[in-house]
Amino acid sequence: MAENVGMEERRQSGSGGAEAVLDLQPGCSVPVSYHPLFGPHEDLFLLELDGKLLPDFFHHSVTLRGLPDEDAVLCTKSKTYAVKFVGTSNSVFLIPPSDCSGFHGDLQDPVAKENSKPHVSIIKAAPGNMELVEVAPRLEKLKRLLLENPYRACEASVMDEPEHNEERGKGLYTWNNLVNLVQASDDELLSGLHTLSAVEIDGYWRIVDENYMDMILRMLLHNSVLNDWSLDALDEEDVVTVLVSDEFPHKLALHCLHIYGTKVNDGTGKSLWKLEPRRVCLHFARKVLGDEKMRLENFMQEWRQKIPEGMEANFEMLEGEVLTEKLGIETRVYAFSVRSLPSTPAERFSSLFKHRPKWEWKELEPYIRDLNIPGLSLEGLLLKYTRRTQPTADAEPVFSAR
Repeated sequence: MAENVGMEERRQSGSGGAEAVLDLQPGCSVPVSYHPLFGPHEDLFLLELDGKLLPDFFHHSVTLRGLPDEDAVLCTKSKTYAVKFVGTSNSVFLIPPSDCSGFHGDLQDPVAKENSKPHVSIIKAAPGNMELVEVAPRLEKLKRLLLENPYRACEASVMDEPEHNEERGKGLYTWNNLVNLVQASDDELLSGLHTLSAVEIDGYWRIVDENYMDMILRMLLHNSVLNDWSLDALDEEDVVTVLVSDEFPHKLALHCLHIYGTKVNDGTGKSLWKLEPRRVCLHFARKVLGDEKMRLENFMQEWRQKIPEGMEANFEMLEGEVLTEKLGIETRVYAFSVRSLPSTPAERFSSLFKHRPKWEWKELEPYIRDLNIPGLSLEGLLLKYTRRTQPTADAEPVFSAR
């Protein structure tokens, strides 16, 4: 009976376990020894967490993402974190709790058997810990994957043919495929898909070919004239029904409204859409320019002829989509879209300065304002990647490569 009481007293005092350290008072000490199961250390990593991330871990809502040839990132539902190992010159010892049967019992430290005083046994030594650093989602790969097989007009006409079914799935990606391939949180991945104007068709996320979207938009505008529809209050059911009758898939008819319009609420409960002038005008500006350089006057004239009646085109709509250059007294305009540029800051600035060695701020800003790097403001990006010159206090600042 006395032996059992003695063992209970030692257990409560933390003998052999982490409790002895947790209960240690300032100025006190406790004997330390190596546990018989001490080492190896390569099978264990410590992870240091910000307190705000603890709920994600406790609710099992974090994942590690990355292929074998990529550095792993850790993703919560809404954010992406780089995982970095930080070594330490101090010794970090790990002590199991006294009631952990896997580490005690028959293999209890011999010192513990001979010493009734509180004492701890070290089971592991950690050379450092893993830290999480919030980073921007790595969405460049997403664009590359979806551009492998854009949805084209010919595909809609062969949906039920056997040959099409045999080819189905090649170069196509489901949500689960993208989650496994793209290093981004679920929310960031979904946002990236929306930025690319992707749409889920039969379970696969697709980018729709621009020429096919042009066909759908032109047919919508044509029918709006025939049926006297207001472009500020398009009835979703009417639009989709007419486009489907013109042999466009229902999903893409609705997708056209999402790309070029926004939903409006008139209080009637109907699904109404307003075509946004900037989105529609930008579409036709791209079609007019293509890969050519045009005289600004000619471009503006042709552009205004293409846009729907009632919409007003102005050059400010094309920020981040076109650039101009002076050739003598003549001004030429050409397509240069922010959508075609890399999403990482270093590669973005490299591409910009390869295209043009010096940029005025009013032209540069539209091409970098979408960069969202955690912990780094737009001013910080400019300091890191550019040199700023300003001949006089009232002159427009000019940026070149650092």
